[in-house]
Amino acid sequence: MESLPDVPKVVQLPDGTYAYTDHLPAPPQYSGPQVIHQHVHQAPPDRTVQRIALGSGVGAGAVAAGVYFGPLLVGVLTAMAANLALIAFIAAVCAWGVVTVVRSVGGEDGKRAAANVRRARGRR
Repeated sequence: MESLPDVPKVVQLPDGTYAYTDHLPAPPQYSGPQVIHQHVHQAPPDRTVQRIALGSGVGAGAVAAGVYFGPLLVGVLTAMAANLALIAFIAAVCAWGVVTVVRSVGGEDGKRAAANVRRARGRR
């Protein structure tokens, strides 16, 4: 009796049909964590200027020049503004230092010079 093969059992599936247990699909095997490859894309640049230029009949060369020189122009103007702001700050500090030294020296000449500077600024 031990040499007889196992007889498959008949089971009822959830859909109501019957099947032998040796014909059932194998349960899914867990093989560890899944590796998910996710590609993150940068948002496309805003092309409003190019669309307007091409729509108005401007050639592709002008569009390419605008795309290239637009950010370049912004960078140059920002650098110039930063340099001018730094020069203005240095000039203000130097003027403050000169006025402070003239006032601290004292004497009639110093007081007259400080008064002249005050008048030149518009304060009395």
